[in-house]
Amino acid sequence: MPIFNLSLPVVAVLAALLSFAILVVLLRTGWAWDIAVDIPNARSLHERPVPRVGGWGILPAALLLIALCAPPLRAVALGALVLGVVSQIDDRRGLSPGVRFAAHILVVAATVATSAVDVPWWFAVVVGVAMVWLVNLYNFMDGSNGLAGGVAVLGFATYAIAAASAQPPLALAAIAVAGAAAGFLVLNFPRAQIFLGDAGSIPLGFLAGALGFWGWQHDVWPLWFPILVFAPFIADSTVTLLRRLARGEKVWQAHREHYYQRLVQMTGGRHTFVALVYWWLMLVGGAVALLALQAPLLVQWGVLVLWYVVLAVVGLQIDGRWRRFRQA
Repeated sequence: MPIFNLSLPVVAVLAALLSFAILVVLLRTGWAWDIAVDIPNARSLHERPVPRVGGWGILPAALLLIALCAPPLRAVALGALVLGVVSQIDDRRGLSPGVRFAAHILVVAATVATSAVDVPWWFAVVVGVAMVWLVNLYNFMDGSNGLAGGVAVLGFATYAIAAASAQPPLALAAIAVAGAAAGFLVLNFPRAQIFLGDAGSIPLGFLAGALGFWGWQHDVWPLWFPILVFAPFIADSTVTLLRRLARGEKVWQAHREHYYQRLVQMTGGRHTFVALVYWWLMLVGGAVALLALQAPLLVQWGVLVLWYVVLAVVGLQIDGRWRRFRQA
């Protein structure tokens, strides 16, 4: 039983206020600069040092409310907490890719094992690989003002809407994450006073996958639903990864080849414009996903394929403009 019975709007507002308050305290006291700082380098899209403490607001706010209001999701919240701690150590001291990856695999494996209802072992492995990818792609996409935070607000809010009547605990957990991300977003957009950091982006990617998997296993939505809801991030990161793998590059090294990074460069550093483009794609994709839930199964999967075709066309347009930009 939940400790508190709160409505979705109340949980969202509480999460936002708590996240925002924690982050303001960190900034006002100067502690944010002692925790972790992003120092610009040749691959950065920013020109000045900025504290990477977004996770310090999002995680306490979201996970506390999940623990109090959504008991069935406490194990998922614990997994996010473990990843947040590991990622903070990485933000502060730096960990090898192998250590980080091992932590991701262990937490994801435990989550799949405890959340799975009736899944063949081979499919559980496929799901695990997909979730590990979600964990990392969210981190890859955290590099422009308002981008990762805004996508979190919209993506988890879509989860909450879809789960509101069928699984209230899942809806409460999702809206807690969305609200906490909104509290961070106020300080990250349009001008970034703080960045998300690994301690924020890694757990958000995990929660996107873990809540999506939990919802599927408890008949809240079909398997395609989370893949459509977070499609802009999935498509951008997956295409970029495959291109870098094809060139034999180290995919974990920092770079500026994501579509959002190209857009920022082509627009002269207009982070606001890029964030709004991705938010619009998230809004349209989320609305389409919610409407498709009422359609026949074949139509649902057709909608998923069609939306990724749309994103591919958008990507091809950016590729063409990028080539002309580089030649100018």
